[in-house]
Amino acid sequence: MAIPNTEIREGTQVEERTFVYLKPNTIQRQLVGEVIRRFERRGLKIVGMKMLWMSKEQAVELYKEHIGKDFYEPLIKFVTSGPVVAMVLEGPHAIELVRHTIGNTDPLKASGGTIRGDYAISVRKNIVHASDSLESATREISLFFKAEELFDYPLLLEEHF
Repeated sequence: MAIPNTEIREGTQVEERTFVYLKPNTIQRQLVGEVIRRFERRGLKIVGMKMLWMSKEQAVELYKEHIGKDFYEPLIKFVTSGPVVAMVLEGPHAIELVRHTIGNTDPLKASGGTIRGDYAISVRKNIVHASDSLESATREISLFFKAEELFDYPLLLEEHF
């Protein structure tokens, strides 16, 4: 069952949910806190998060559109080589906001100030994966999270005083 990843809250504000995972080199380089801080500073809310060792089956499903490409096998080997941190982030236009925050897939083309522009060392070891559309976000969230593992809560900034 797909997990809904859009919701209208108080008025017309559309909240999106998107999937992000921090790759093994992010954990190995102790950049987890820095990457999460950047998402939170953009106003995104973490509604689900876990550390796990991605299985080959999960990796194959996640990257199935790349089967047959020259980078596919090395990518699968890399993302299953160590623990990752999987997250579901929520906020207005979350998918677009996350993509802008992480920068271009190729760190040589990523702007300074983006996560990849500042920390990535290669296209494969580019620190983070993020969903690129509502459809992929829905599919990727359900690949790593059950509905009961996602939480709905107000941020302090959202509370009315």
